[in-house]
Amino acid sequence: MNGSEPLNEAEIARYRRHIVLPEIGGAGQQRMKNARVLVVGAGGLGAPVLQYLAAAGIGRIGIADDDAVSLSNLQRQVIHDTASIGKPKTESAAAAIARLNPHVEVGLHHLRLTGEAARTLLADYDILVDGSDNFETRYAMADAAEAAERPLVTGAVGRFDGSLTVLKPWEQGADGRRNPSYRDLFPTAPPPGAVPSCAEAGIVGALTGVIGTLMAMEVIKLVTGAGDPLVGRLLLYDGLAARFEVMRYRRRGGPA
Repeated sequence: MNGSEPLNEAEIARYRRHIVLPEIGGAGQQRMKNARVLVVGAGGLGAPVLQYLAAAGIGRIGIADDDAVSLSNLQRQVIHDTASIGKPKTESAAAAIARLNPHVEVGLHHLRLTGEAARTLLADYDILVDGSDNFETRYAMADAAEAAERPLVTGAVGRFDGSLTVLKPWEQGADGRRNPSYRDLFPTAPPPGAVPSCAEAGIVGALTGVIGTLMAMEVIKLVTGAGDPLVGRLLLYDGLAARFEVMRYRRRGGPA
């Protein structure tokens, strides 16, 4: 597959609802075909991210995950199904994408990403999406994306609440200051055991769909140039109250 090739008739028909949008149009859809996006985690957040990016026509999607599908995953990780139990999540997700959109090329990375591995992989991708479930991986992905100057879309969920933001810390904002980094938002990780896992605290499955879909939307905005990505803004969602809030955050000291 050559992402530089123009949209063919089948793709034009498939993406017609995008193409008629002035904010995307044919040029924006072509940019999506040319785009290369690496998604870390094919779980609760990664599932809707992968599905909507594939449906949107992102030309190459990388999937990084070292886990296998289990029965308890299926309550929220909707890219997998009962027949996928025991299979690597990368392979299960790739099969689902192939059924959804044959125009998408998928790269499988069956590994747990460290900072070094992330930096190597990012050389082949334009945007990083972090749907991991631990702060160690989130810091590693954020540092790798900043070093490679790749936009990072990162989200988190717990019980009934979720959040997401977009990071481009090597660029300046409209105020002339450098955009904040992940470590400006979270200077230090919480102590071990302070944040219970989903297995310990529970999580409502539909929550991951809400946050994961919003993460996919931010990727589409970054690729096409439509709208204003959540750079320097943290979107917070309270599922029980059905309330969204946006918190602004800035760079902590250092060069402006």
